[in-house]
Amino acid sequence: MRVAIAADHGGFDQKQQLVDFLAKDMGVDVIDMGPDTPESVDYPDYAVKVARAVSDGTADRGVLICGTGIGMALAADKVAGVRASSITSPAFAELFRQHNNGNVVCLSGRFVDLAVNEEIVRTFLATDFEGGRHERRVAKVEALDHR
Repeated sequence: MRVAIAADHGGFDQKQQLVDFLAKDMGVDVIDMGPDTPESVDYPDYAVKVARAVSDGTADRGVLICGTGIGMALAADKVAGVRASSITSPAFAELFRQHNNGNVVCLSGRFVDLAVNEEIVRTFLATDFEGGRHERRVAKVEALDHR
């Protein structure tokens, strides 16, 4: 599995640690899309990099980290084919995958501990989309991309 990851300054420290977690602990092929320093940056610039990588198939899934995860989710969801959400618990990550076929998880680097974010990412990557009754709903969301 290939996972694109990026952050803004609010998520930079956890991004660095999550890159190692993904590569070393989970054996995932990681595409680090920046930034390379903790200097202040604009979250939409990094959200769009990951979102486009997921949308065009360069990455299978995406991980974005900012202060709350909310700004990253707002920006990533503007890219057609991306279903992003700010997720704050492993249970929400599981439901996000099962019911929404989420493909970009957005994390809080300021309000959620690294250990919890690691479990969120682990769950996000390990959980399959259930399909079935959810397929119709996801298709309706995807149709909004083409309006």
